[in-house]
Amino acid sequence: MKKYNLVTIVLLFSVQSSLVLAQQTPIFTNYNYNTVIINPAHAGYYEDIDITLISTGTFYSVEGSDRDTQFSINAPLRSKNVGIAAGVSRDQIGVTSVTNFFGSYSYKIFFDSEYAQGKWWAYDPNIISFGITAGGSIYDEKLLGLGIENDPNFQENIHTFVPNIGVGFLYNRDHIYLGLSAPNLFGSSLSSETNLNIKSNYYGYLGYRFFTNQFEEVLVNPSALVKYVPGAPVQLDLNVMVNYKNMVELGAGYRTSSAVNFLAGFYLFDHWRIMYSYNYSLENTTINNTHSLVLNYRLGKGFER
Repeated sequence: MKKYNLVTIVLLFSVQSSLVLAQQTPIFTNYNYNTVIINPAHAGYYEDIDITLISTGTFYSVEGSDRDTQFSINAPLRSKNVGIAAGVSRDQIGVTSVTNFFGSYSYKIFFDSEYAQGKWWAYDPNIISFGITAGGSIYDEKLLGLGIENDPNFQENIHTFVPNIGVGFLYNRDHIYLGLSAPNLFGSSLSSETNLNIKSNYYGYLGYRFFTNQFEEVLVNPSALVKYVPGAPVQLDLNVMVNYKNMVELGAGYRTSSAVNFLAGFYLFDHWRIMYSYNYSLENTTINNTHSLVLNYRLGKGFER
């Protein structure tokens, strides 16, 4: 039987506590680049189809450390008021893996604004959007592989499917945007597995965009995201992003769970965006840092300059 090292077992117990007590959707430094994952109202937001791939933990050398991959497609329909999105993600830590998949639908109400056409690179509609999402999560825990014989909680593997239904709201006008969402309204109540007690996640985020001068060459975007899970401390992410003519992008942030993050990337051939983010924990943990890569492709006009 395969034996796992001490680090793997410690990480497993961390995941066990989150799955049994209050499993949470992970928050990444780069949530701004794949917002539809947490808010279905963002479906169809862009004028053209947007495809995003995010990989986290690729460079870890510690056995059993957290690794996560996200893939999503975000697309408008012929009716500009309707948008759809779909995606899949997989998170693995130790002997535990969670595979999530979803489909989202949004309906947008457009309104006029003097600033609506003021940005020379970014499609930035003035809208109120309502979204709904549906999907599911597949939980796998290969507990027998740990070889723990004296604990009844580790005497069988866990494999279960949990349906998810969620809603979201988005307000975007001129410089300001605001989002509210609950990606999983029912938690684990629809699951047949009694060992899971998944809590609903609630998100709220607010951002403000402004240019540094009248030539509109540099865009600055400070933002904040609040995450609430019943029974857990409220988590706050504070971030700022600086974009130069859709050529180079830099960012930094702080998370109240005692972590800081840094982000850098560049744009290629109008349609491609490549980003790298680094998250460092200020607390003494088994793994103090997280590396992430974001690959983003946008059809049509792409990332205009």
